[in-house]
Amino acid sequence: MDLTNCKISVAIVYASVSGNTKVLAEELYRILLGKAGNISIYSINEFSLADLSKFNAVAIGTYTWGNGEIPREMRQLYQVFESIKGKDITTAVFGTGDSFYPMFCGAVDQFRDMLYVHTNLAATLKVELLPQEQDLNRCRKFVEILLLRTSMQKQVM
Repeated sequence: MDLTNCKISVAIVYASVSGNTKVLAEELYRILLGKAGNISIYSINEFSLADLSKFNAVAIGTYTWGNGEIPREMRQLYQVFESIKGKDITTAVFGTGDSFYPMFCGAVDQFRDMLYVHTNLAATLKVELLPQEQDLNRCRKFVEILLLRTSMQKQVM
């Protein structure tokens, strides 16, 4: 299925402390450019939760805090998605982490589990620390699956 001309609106919303998740979000943004109608990227501090309904899909990027916890600045976004009734929005979640810790990318796992229940979850992506060359194929596949699931969701609606 050619998704190049699809009029899909996608938001990438991320939180990053070390900069690793920001770099991953920017890479996903570059891959999405030209493949969907409207692509926007926001730091969680720049994103208005009231704007969620403007997007067909939202890719959520998070780092993991402490022992696998969702960062404080991402909790409100988590709660908004948790309160969604119906699966009208397509989502994906990505993040970076350090496998040294026992709950590698634990916040990604928590978002994934909740989004699976409350949204049309398309994909999950975990990257060790800073994205490397070998992660680029996984990033492209993440975007491809997100756009395909979003396109399919639009056809159903």
